[in-house]
Amino acid sequence: MGKKEINLKSLFKGVGGAFFALILMVLALCVFTDTFATRLNFVNLLKQITCNCLLSFGLTCCLITGFPDLSVGSHVALATVEVCMYQNMGMSLEVSILLTLAVGVVIGAVNGFIFSRTGMPAYIVTLAMQNVLRGIAYVLTNGGAVIVANDVGMKFFNLSNATIANWIPYSTLILVVAFVIINTMLTRTVFGRHMYAVGGNSSTAIYSGIDVKNIRLVVYTISGLLAAIAGVLTASRVYSGQPTTGVGFEGEAIASAVLGGVSFTGGIGTLSGSLIGILIMGVMSNGMNLLQVNYYWQLVVKGIIILVAVYVDQVKRSKTK
Repeated sequence: MGKKEINLKSLFKGVGGAFFALILMVLALCVFTDTFATRLNFVNLLKQITCNCLLSFGLTCCLITGFPDLSVGSHVALATVEVCMYQNMGMSLEVSILLTLAVGVVIGAVNGFIFSRTGMPAYIVTLAMQNVLRGIAYVLTNGGAVIVANDVGMKFFNLSNATIANWIPYSTLILVVAFVIINTMLTRTVFGRHMYAVGGNSSTAIYSGIDVKNIRLVVYTISGLLAAIAGVLTASRVYSGQPTTGVGFEGEAIASAVLGGVSFTGGIGTLSGSLIGILIMGVMSNGMNLLQVNYYWQLVVKGIIILVAVYVDQVKRSKTK
């Protein structure tokens, strides 16, 4: 019994307030809307949080090691364009997806290599890559959308939109697999412990014999892969590749992670905490849509939440020093 209590405390350590806020939001939306607590809205909510989930998982890894990846939103846009263009070239769905994911791994590795090997700040490297990837997406499409026009199109569409027993989208299974793999890496492997050490104090990590450069290279590669998966699922959901997709996605993903207790300055955080933050952002967006809140005001609210989340993180860090 004592062991179970300790595990429960460790699960909610640092995210108890966020979890309580999530419960209050759900209860309020159940009271003030007629459609929130319905099967259709539940399925839509799971589909809506898919992209942010994957991006937040990757950014959780990046933030734990000390720096965010600001290129993920543009990476999603490029991946949506890629996977649709490959199919229109006559490639099979499987090859199109694998090729898109391979490009995602390369992009993530390039980010990690430049950052870890040149000493350039990660903010500058990934911000530059954000513009590069968005620009490539526009060049490939000439600013327009890419519609999947071949026989595998409907199969591709079902990747994100088909459900299990009308309740669980197939894409949610991908999220579960990603969560299990990354959470296991963070909590049960030497590599995961090294990630926290690098984020906590990179100089000390170096003196401890940890290969900081390779840790950062692998972490940004993971972020690139997850961004590519998010792009594939996004394209599948809307049945097209859109170079305008993903604007601001990196901010929402960072906010989700920080809301869940991941420190913006590194060394602290859990994937389960990030998941709670993701659910908060997802439920909030879904609720504002159901309450017919103007989209522009939704942007204002999300921006304020990002500021508050980072400020709270700074206060918590200052108290621990």
